[in-house]
Order: sequence, then structure tokens, then C-alpha cells
Amino acid sequence: MAHAVSTRTMPRFREAKTTSLGIKYSTFIVVAVVFMFVALIYVGSHIRMTELEYKIAAQMSERELKLEEQKKLRLEMAMLKAPQRIEKVARKQLRMSYPESKQVIVLKNSGE
Repeated sequence: MAHAVSTRTMPRFREAKTTSLGIKYSTFIVVAVVFMFVALIYVGSHIRMTELEYKIAAQMSERELKLEEQKKLRLEMAMLKAPQRIEKVARKQLRMSYPESKQVIVLKNSGE
């Protein structure tokens, strides 16, 4: 009795399936992944840029407030240093007055 042995040949690799346009699925997936990666980088950088713009705007606003405060403080300092104000405080609050002529002592330079 002779046995008939049938042999089938098995392909060593699978051929990639193709779409109706003739593009392989693996190529399509790689292109889609690369596109998504680029899109994520773009969106991330855009979000970061928007955050930085908000921070810059807040810093500029704070700077304007500080400059305005500085102007007010300089004006207040000028008013407080005014000789008329100093004299008024000396007379009313400290009860000071100008000295009489006999209370004034003139000192001569010791180097002469």
C-alpha cells in the first residue's frame, strides 16, 4: 500500500494588504502616526505660546501698576520734603519757633 502524501507550500511571509487606492495599510498607519505626532507638537507649542502671552500681559500690567505707584510715592516724597510743610509741622506739632537774636550764637571757623 502506498500512501499518498500531499504537501502544501506555506508562504514564508504575509503580503501586506492594500487599500483600494493601492497604498499598503502599514504605510498608511505610519503616515497617520507621524501626522498625529506633528499635530500634537504643533498644538502643544501653540498652547505654550498662549500661556506665555498671558504671563507677559500680566507682567506688563503689574509693571504699569508699579510705575504708577512709583509716581505717587515720588510726588508724596516731594510734598513731604517741602520747606513750607516742614516749617508748619515744626511750629504746630513740635511747638517750635524762630530763635530770638540773643539766642543765636555765631561760631567762627577754628582754622582761621
